[in-house]
Amino acid sequence: MARILFVMTGATHWTLDDGTRHPTGFWAEEFVSPYQVFVDAGHEVAVATPGGVVPTVDRASLEPDVNGGQENADAFERAVEENPVLKAPLRLEDVDPAEYSAVFYPGGHGPMEDLADNADSARVLTHTVDSGTPLGVLCHAPAALLAARREDGSHVFSGYRLTSFTNEEEKQVGLADKAAWLLQDRLEGIGADFTAGDPWQPHVVHDRTLYTGQNPASSTALAAEVSRALT
Repeated sequence: MARILFVMTGATHWTLDDGTRHPTGFWAEEFVSPYQVFVDAGHEVAVATPGGVVPTVDRASLEPDVNGGQENADAFERAVEENPVLKAPLRLEDVDPAEYSAVFYPGGHGPMEDLADNADSARVLTHTVDSGTPLGVLCHAPAALLAARREDGSHVFSGYRLTSFTNEEEKQVGLADKAAWLLQDRLEGIGADFTAGDPWQPHVVHDRTLYTGQNPASSTALAAEVSRALT
């Protein structure tokens, strides 16, 4: 059995270009599906957030139209409400990444707000890749990669082949024109080798010990690849 750390957003909103606060948090499927993959494989999952705040689910991620119907939406909502690790997260500031066999970042727009410049998250990310520990980062969570820099100012993930929620997908949800910045643009700006799959289709990219998934549809496939890396 391996211990897996989920680093999750503690944000409840995403600040748009005009200062408007767009309600958000973590995306339900991006926590629930990977969590189930890891637990089914016999692993133990812990959750950490900035300040140890209980993470907020993005209510939009519980709507029937993004979950293939009401039955699936209800199942995700129950899974979120009943999961004990979500109710008692660790303080990210206190986490020692050396205690975990893998690290996983679920998405939602929340990481754009509080993880894109978080030094404790950057510390965890840098240790994880430098130690050769599998790292899975999903959808908008690659925003956290932007904060990871070396002492000389260079970006830890420059040159890595990766993916994230794309500009096209942000356009299709109607937020691209309202955003202060777009994740794909920022990742390309730090020198990442960005690859985009078809919108809303599963797309997972593996480079060294970094595993990234493009969107919610990539949740299960991404977690499965990280889980295989632990065997």
